[in-house]
Amino acid sequence: MPRYKYQCSNCEHIVLVFHGMNDVFKEKCIMCKIENTLKKILTRPTIVQKEPIDQEQEVGEITKEHIESNREILMQQKKEAKEENYEPS
Repeated sequence: MPRYKYQCSNCEHIVLVFHGMNDVFKEKCIMCKIENTLKKILTRPTIVQKEPIDQEQEVGEITKEHIESNREILMQQKKEAKEENYEPS
C-alpha cells in the first residue's frame, strides 16, 4: 500500500499516511484537531527491491508512476503560489 505525506495548512504538522492510490484521505489533523486542513505534499518514490531485476527498467517505471501521481499536486501548488501575494523582504 502506498504511503503519502500530508501537511496541515493550519499548524503545518506533517503526517505520513498509508492508503490506496484511489482512496481519498479526509481526516482531521492530529495536532490541532481541525478538519479539512490536510493537503497532500510531494514525496520521493520509495523503491523496494525484492529480487534482482534489471534495475534501470524497474527504477524508470517506478519514477514514471511517481511523477504521474504527483503531477496534479504540483499543478495545484503552482496555482496556489501564483495566486499568493508576496511582500518584498
